[in-house]
Amino acid sequence: MKLILASNSPRRQELIKLLDVEYESISPNIEEINDPSLSHEELVVDLAFQKALAVFKNRKDDIVLGFDTLVIIDDLILGKPKSEEEAKHFLEILSGKTHKVLTGCAIIKKGYSRSFYTQSQVTFWDLTSQEIEDYIKTKEPMDKAGAYGIQDHGARFVKSISGDYFTIVGFPISKVYQELKKLR
Repeated sequence: MKLILASNSPRRQELIKLLDVEYESISPNIEEINDPSLSHEELVVDLAFQKALAVFKNRKDDIVLGFDTLVIIDDLILGKPKSEEEAKHFLEILSGKTHKVLTGCAIIKKGYSRSFYTQSQVTFWDLTSQEIEDYIKTKEPMDKAGAYGIQDHGARFVKSISGDYFTIVGFPISKVYQELKKLR
């Protein structure tokens, strides 16, 4: 039985190595649909489950981990920006404010499934237009929910965090580890 990461995120592929288990990474190739009837917490868990299930259908003898991360401010979900202009808009919204980061996780194996989410709060410093422009030029914001990565140059904007750092990165390693221990 192998651990399968239902993600092609380089950050998650790096963090799963901390589990010290053999793993394989497979992209789930699903269309993410945001169901407006779900709460943010339900949505992030649902998206993580959809990703894990899409991979599990072809890997039924393995344990599959699926994840999704949402950045939320004032009830607005900031996903991965579709353009540099949208990235700029997201960073302007986050500037000087506190936002919520939710990471949903789904663990599926034959006869078992478990889904949960973790939550952290992030407060940004006030950002100048030049800081935002320079950060966007790095291209780092373009593949990240909320248009920033706390583990890269986006760390410069973070005034404080409350909660688990790894939730913000998108892989709550300690919680995942505890859940996987139950499967041994």
